[in-house]
Amino acid sequence: MSFRMVFSALIFAGTLAAPAAAQMQFTFDWAGLKLCTSGAPNKVSNPRFKVTGLPAGTTIVQFRLKDLDAPGYNHGGGWVAMSGDGTAPAGAFSYKSPCPPNGTHTYEWTATAKSKKNGKVLAKATARRKYP
Repeated sequence: MSFRMVFSALIFAGTLAAPAAAQMQFTFDWAGLKLCTSGAPNKVSNPRFKVTGLPAGTTIVQFRLKDLDAPGYNHGGGWVAMSGDGTAPAGAFSYKSPCPPNGTHTYEWTATAKSKKNGKVLAKATARRKYP
C-alpha cells in the first residue's frame, strides 16, 4: 500500500471519528398569549426561548417572527443578551402577535446568534408552531 493511500485512509477515518459540533436549536411556546384571530395583531411581549448549542462567542441573539402563510407581514422581533444557560426570558422585547384572520397559520421564529448586536453571524436556527 502506498504512503498516499495510507495517508488518505487515515484522514478519512479521522473525519468519521471527529465529534460533530452541536447545532444551535431553540424552543418556545404560545403559553399565556391572548387569543387573536381578527387579523389585527396585538403588541405583546416575547415568549420564553430556550436555546441550546450556542456557538462560542455568542453574546446576543436576534429573534424575528414570520407568518409562513402571510410572509409579507412584518411581525417584528428583538435582541436578547443571552444568559449562561441559553434562556431568553419572556418579556425581553415586544413584537406583533400571531393573529391569523382566516383559520390556523404556521409561524416561524428565527434566532440569529451574534458576537455583538451588529457583529458576525455565528449561527441561525428556526422553530415553527401553528397558531391558534
